[in-house]
Amino acid sequence: MAITALPPSTDADIARVTEALAMITPRWNVRIMLALSGPPLRYSELAAKLSWLQAGQLHPKLTSLCYAGLVERTEHTGRHVTYGHTERGAALLPVLPVIVSWAEEYLETAERPLPAIEQIEDSLTLLTRRHAAAILWVLKSREEVSGRALARIVMPDSDSTNVYPPLRQLVADGLVDTEGMGRPYRLSPAGAGLGPVLGTLSAWSAGQPLAQAARHPVWGLPQAKPAPKSWVSSQSRPSPAGLPPGRSVEAAPSWNNRDLFSHATPARPKAPIQAGGPRR
Repeated sequence: MAITALPPSTDADIARVTEALAMITPRWNVRIMLALSGPPLRYSELAAKLSWLQAGQLHPKLTSLCYAGLVERTEHTGRHVTYGHTERGAALLPVLPVIVSWAEEYLETAERPLPAIEQIEDSLTLLTRRHAAAILWVLKSREEVSGRALARIVMPDSDSTNVYPPLRQLVADGLVDTEGMGRPYRLSPAGAGLGPVLGTLSAWSAGQPLAQAARHPVWGLPQAKPAPKSWVSSQSRPSPAGLPPGRSVEAAPSWNNRDLFSHATPARPKAPIQAGGPRR
């Protein structure tokens, strides 16, 4: 079912990326995925790595990640159960340094630099705003668009005024610019800089090698590198050690988890996410 008035292939691309973001953005999900890097773990072993989680928080998170097809629960015997990445989940890890690279350039706080894991979490929160992916897609494709035209494209079956709350939020987040009420909207430097992030998420959600992000029809196009426009992230939270810096998408980035956990897992390709619901 179409969610926008964009061409079917673009609509499906946005739907897959939106679904992927919905899988990984909920609080603690990325940390759990990182904790599972390496050999499968028993529940008690995983809980020990995530000791800041309160009792009862880990199990529902694991259940949702299993449902999303990112984590696999293996029952060896009645009393021996382990959790580990699916191939889909392992292929997600190299996406994370790309997000860190964007955050390091465009995300800053007034007090201190954020650990990389917090940069990832705050960046994902911005991208998961309602209609954010579709609005960013349209603005990247068409450079400047009026609010009314955006409404016709992004939410064709809704009242045109409904586009303004998400637009105002994206402006407040620093991803979209406008010169004032009634004036067209365009990507800010930070929004335009999301090309590697959204291109890589698109490649991952479609089950393609991450190097394909450079060929994305919207986010893979060559971009001039504008002066960064920063936004202030949410208040920092206690977290494990920082993550390593990311590498370029074209170099098929790999992840070194040693600074956070003891084992590294190579990424492997997997089937695409189907729009409309998570894969089991």
